[in-house]
Amino acid sequence: MQEQFKLTYATMFNPPEELHLRFDEALQRVKVNLGKEYGLLINNQDHFTDEKVEDRSPVNTDIVLGVFQKGGVAEAQAALKAARTAFPSWSRLPWQERVNTLRKVADTIDQRIFDIAAALCMEVGKNRMEALGDVAETADLIRYACDQMEKNNGYIVQMGSDPLVGYKATNFSVLRPYGVWLVISPFNFPSALSGGPMGAALVTGNTVVIKPASDTPWTVRLLAECFRDAGLPEGVCNYVTGPGSTLGQALIESDLVDGITFTGSYDVGMKIYRDFAQGRYVRPIILELGGKNPAIVSRNADLERAAIGIVRSAFGLQGQKCSACSRVYVEEPVYDELVNRLVELTEKLAIGDPTDRKVYLGPVINQKAYQDYQHYAEELSQAGTILTGGKILTEGDYGKGYFCAPTLVADLPLEHRLWKHEMFLPITTIAKVNSLEQAMQLANDVDYGLTAGFYGTKEEAQWFFDQIQAGVTYANRPQGATTGAWPGYQPFGGWKASGSTGKNAGGLYYLPLYLHEQIQTLIE
Repeated sequence: MQEQFKLTYATMFNPPEELHLRFDEALQRVKVNLGKEYGLLINNQDHFTDEKVEDRSPVNTDIVLGVFQKGGVAEAQAALKAARTAFPSWSRLPWQERVNTLRKVADTIDQRIFDIAAALCMEVGKNRMEALGDVAETADLIRYACDQMEKNNGYIVQMGSDPLVGYKATNFSVLRPYGVWLVISPFNFPSALSGGPMGAALVTGNTVVIKPASDTPWTVRLLAECFRDAGLPEGVCNYVTGPGSTLGQALIESDLVDGITFTGSYDVGMKIYRDFAQGRYVRPIILELGGKNPAIVSRNADLERAAIGIVRSAFGLQGQKCSACSRVYVEEPVYDELVNRLVELTEKLAIGDPTDRKVYLGPVINQKAYQDYQHYAEELSQAGTILTGGKILTEGDYGKGYFCAPTLVADLPLEHRLWKHEMFLPITTIAKVNSLEQAMQLANDVDYGLTAGFYGTKEEAQWFFDQIQAGVTYANRPQGATTGAWPGYQPFGGWKASGSTGKNAGGLYYLPLYLHEQIQTLIE
């Protein structure tokens, strides 16, 4: 690729041609292996169960992507015991050696980026550029974690010396790993939100068990192979698949787990939080639980920039991002002009097979999401005005997948429940407001606080930053009103119901979440 091109969610809209060519080549390679069976990875070895699960593409449900193991309680215990056995030697390695190994993991992901992205595209329904971004972000998250270990000298700090007469006192603060870390990742970013937490846990000296979402075992298996093939010792990183109700619950309830990172819905995350709290003592848990993300548009905004940013954030990955722009508040003087432009841009979006370079929207993830879309569209049509979309697509090849038209809704009463409920679908509601103050009051009046966007003057933007209750905030950004965070640039995390720690992934304060402090005092 062009030497100066770096793929991020902000730069992905104008890639070099070579990137498309390499993706197309990888897609053909990956399709040769469709339907292959994949085992669990425990102690770097494949393990198989009696019961299997087919992984089918939401693009075309006739296509079996792979066959995966239906793990249960026994497999959960085997993976956790492997991780527990590996912990002493892995945690006692010099942190520099762990950094070197994790950088090899990132390099391996880079080498396989096109193949993993092609699989991800077919498995999630994410368009090719979003899929490539997901995998590229994974490597960058791991490298950023390595960089932070180096910048902080392994989190070893000499403290002050006690003023003792006749003695020499030496005090060190040392951050040390907890033990076995469980990572439960979501379907929508199966690479970045698996590999990012895995990299953070591993570089700090923990060992890992990764359980992917039931809809995305293939992408995470390919990622787990990168960790294995880069040289991680047996038991340090283990991959298991199976239902959340059995395998997942067994992992969460086990005393062998020392910490959890979960990304997913509020309801599931809060259940995990409560169940994990039933252990013998308090253990750390890192939760990222979705959002209901607003964009506010001032009467002074660049409306073209606002329209492009809102559409990209509303309908990227079919609105199935915790950072998706699902609410828009527009000052009255520019409301009509902006709405007309939003409808125009939305109706130009290409919908279809996401492996096709021309396609922006693929299918939603599964049958339940498909049905939810239809129910929400009906509810919204009764209460508001559907400006565009509001229907499923069933003609021709669309009928074999879960395709939904991107939907904009106006005239929805501000007290309607769907202004505050996360739909996680390609549906965005738009309201006219009298002032920025009214817009801000509405923007903050939700349980969530993940991302938010603003369009207006520089002075207004500063007011927005000061007033908004969200962990990731953007102003005047055409690349995405509320989406597009990247490690080292925009650390990603939320406030209120959107996150449990107040520290954002890919940022300055994230790695210490995987460590606890020990003070070492020596008197000579």
